[in-house]
Amino acid sequence: MKPIRLDGRSLTRAQLVDVAYGAQVELDAAQLPAVARAAEFLAEQVRREEPIYGVSTGFGSNADRLLGAHRLRGELPGARPSAGSLHAELQRNLIETHAVCVGEPFAPEIVRAMLCIRINTLMRGHSGIRVETLQALTALLNAGVVPVVPQLGSVGASGDLAPLSHLALVLLGGGEAFHQGQRLPGGEALRRAGLAPVTLSYKEGLALNNGTAQMLACGVLALARLEDLLDTADLAAAMTLDAFAGRLGAFAEEVHALRPHPGQVQVAANLRRMLAGSTLADIPYHLVPRFRPWLPSSWDTPEAQALRFDIGWDWVPFGQRHGREKFYRRFRPFRGGKKHQPQDSYSLRCIPQVHGAVRDAVAQAARVLEIELNALTDNPIVFPDARKQHVEEQVISAGHFHGMPLALAMSYVKAAIPVLASISERRLNKLVDPATNDGLPAFLIGNEDSTESGHMIVQYTAAAIVNDLASRAHPASVYSIPTSANAEDHVSMGANEARHVLAMAEDLGKVLALELYTAAQALDLRLDMINAARDLARRADANALAGKIAGGPAGEGGDRDGFLAEVEGLRQELAAAPAFQPGRMVAAAHAAIRAEIPFLDRDRALDAEVAAAVRLVASGKVLEAARASLG
Repeated sequence: MKPIRLDGRSLTRAQLVDVAYGAQVELDAAQLPAVARAAEFLAEQVRREEPIYGVSTGFGSNADRLLGAHRLRGELPGARPSAGSLHAELQRNLIETHAVCVGEPFAPEIVRAMLCIRINTLMRGHSGIRVETLQALTALLNAGVVPVVPQLGSVGASGDLAPLSHLALVLLGGGEAFHQGQRLPGGEALRRAGLAPVTLSYKEGLALNNGTAQMLACGVLALARLEDLLDTADLAAAMTLDAFAGRLGAFAEEVHALRPHPGQVQVAANLRRMLAGSTLADIPYHLVPRFRPWLPSSWDTPEAQALRFDIGWDWVPFGQRHGREKFYRRFRPFRGGKKHQPQDSYSLRCIPQVHGAVRDAVAQAARVLEIELNALTDNPIVFPDARKQHVEEQVISAGHFHGMPLALAMSYVKAAIPVLASISERRLNKLVDPATNDGLPAFLIGNEDSTESGHMIVQYTAAAIVNDLASRAHPASVYSIPTSANAEDHVSMGANEARHVLAMAEDLGKVLALELYTAAQALDLRLDMINAARDLARRADANALAGKIAGGPAGEGGDRDGFLAEVEGLRQELAAAPAFQPGRMVAAAHAAIRAEIPFLDRDRALDAEVAAAVRLVASGKVLEAARASLG
């Protein structure tokens, strides 16, 4: 893969994801003079003894304390020996004392993304870091040295100080790092990679640890995952719609033109594309039989006896049609699995509105993150080329490290994730509940011997995950806790927001996997039942089909003749129908699932199958199969 060139202005989310998973980076040579000018400017101001925050003063609540020329206690017995200037010591101490995160380390891809983000922002030339230090940071990333960065410790202002200090500590030869799969002391990791530790100069510690790289890295990688999961959610919904033989009018282009929220319009278009070619969607109500338990007398041929179910309809007697004659001239008087109603429940009919709103939340977060990727986020900001009377006008303390833009964007996504998981679980629940699944068997299993649970507990797992996601959706950004002796009296907590979103995205994928797993079972049953009715209609007469229909007149006569005439009409319509099939993209996704998970004809251990379904979604295999079906 060609190295990603960093210039501080053109890094994209896709490029950052590439770097996170192994791509190399290179510094844009044309931008390095700007980096050098800022560093030289700071060195000149130090020589002139100008007071500059974080360069010749302390940090945070120590900002009013100026550095002297030497240690005040340097001549006393037992004094700490000087390892260089106080300016260099200030920068090193900043990194060493701020690296205090706790918890499990971030995954390597997060840390690599953090390194890339930090390098890119420092390339803007307003941070005061030397070119050689920036080159050393780049070499660290390209050599595959991954600093150990524990996950807990950032309050999101002044940026991600603590985690970025763990990042920088390895550059100094301290801390810990992973190299070629081994967790090592930072100095040893540098040695094995052929790198040397760096001694920091003016403001370089502050430049390295003052910024939003952790929350931005987590946010970008979370959105990369979520954008595939949004398409997966639409695919799961499409498979469920086919399993329900759902109504497509709610997704019509002209309908959504009247309320054109971008995400909603996109989801409706996705559903139309995914369900293209389906002969289940919008099927006439009366053609859909409902499940009946298999009995030895259910079928009349050895081939049909191998089926896992029986099927049936109810007949609407002539005397119950008063005032509905026109309806029964259009639809045959048989009630099977589909109710005679022009609309499905909200979890099916409102997929564009709900999925689309989640898409819009993710799109808003993407807009914020894309700005942040090429923004300067440390402090103070150096303007070496500005012609000003006072140095305070060229080295300006501002608040670009504050993570609130990212925090609020992430809190929006945090609230959206459980919404998408919840509607998925509601569809799953409809599939397994015989009161709502439009004629499918309870828990999607034949259960003729009353010993089987089928997909019953799959819904429990989905419900548990949805509850957990909802519990974690509370925004962290509304709870600021002041730090640094109240010098930093309002912080964003954006690092927690982005970290939560990243973890929640993984759990959303599990819920969608459970829906796909269940919808594949339901789709098989729906197809088998309708096609069994079609096969019966093709090889039998009206009397044989009448045996599947409850409510017919018991005696001979006009009613019996009229009943058989209507059954014959049903038989002819079923016999003339082509083999029923789902939409093309749904069929491809279903085949990808069935390649690894067989149909559940009898109860068996489901743990490995559920894990396989989760892997199929996490790896993108199901989504890739569906996309590939379009060529």
